Amino acid sequence: MLNSIRLSEIEQIAKHAGDIVMDIYQRDFRVGTKSDNSPITEADRKANRYILDNLSKLYPDIPTISEERDIAPYSKRRDWDYFWLIDPLDGTKEFINRNDEFTINIALVEKDTPVLGVVYAPALDKLYSAKRGEGAYLNGVRLSRNSERDNLSVIASRSHRATGTDKFIQILREKYPDLGLVHQGSSLKLCAVADGTADIYPRLSPTSEWDIAAGHAILLEVGKDIYKYDEGVAPLQYLSKQHRLERMKYNKENLNNYYFVAV
Repeated sequence: MLNSIRLSEIEQIAKHAGDIVMDIYQRDFRVGTKSDNSPITEADRKANRYILDNLSKLYPDIPTISEERDIAPYSKRRDWDYFWLIDPLDGTKEFINRNDEFTINIALVEKDTPVLGVVYAPALDKLYSAKRGEGAYLNGVRLSRNSERDNLSVIASRSHRATGTDKFIQILREKYPDLGLVHQGSSLKLCAVADGTADIYPRLSPTSEWDIAAGHAILLEVGKDIYKYDEGVAPLQYLSKQHRLERMKYNKENLNNYYFVAV
């Protein structure tokens, strides 16, 4: 199945969805509220419709999970071999605040592991993409597996900070007084770990599978990963991988993620 998927086609879908989002971003728009009290805009809905329509035309036999549509019951989707996992506008708060740090996320998941991912930040003109066995890319340039920075750097959410995250960062700073700290929105944080801008991203607050699957696929292709957060594992041990760490899994019965550390 994976061999039949053309990454360039998924990149183009993400870019065209980005054009739709940017058209709305550059004018006034209304903000609604979903049942979980999270915000939603016209951009979320239109990008979602465009992505779903085009994926179904290209790959009609592959089912889809999207943040902005009804989700199949677990009794049906637990038997899926492949499925698309989509967030048509990741970082809606960043979109509303007009700070440019929002993305279109499209991932292909095999069983419980992302094997293809596209993350497009249209306001920043950054297109990250990866396919299993073919490497990861930023605007067509292959990403290296190695970081060239001398100091340790951590990246954290701009809009979703948590006490646990602050404590995690403080423990790192005790060991590394010159610790770099960057705040950013959306799945760009995962991409920063992938491209070496940051070394570690602790997320000790709620997320869903569609928030991270595309970024996770990109991380995997540069030899990096996302692990379940464990209070018994010290922050530095995620970097050294001295413990047996549990990798993030997908298509769970509950699509909410457990807290995690990307490294």
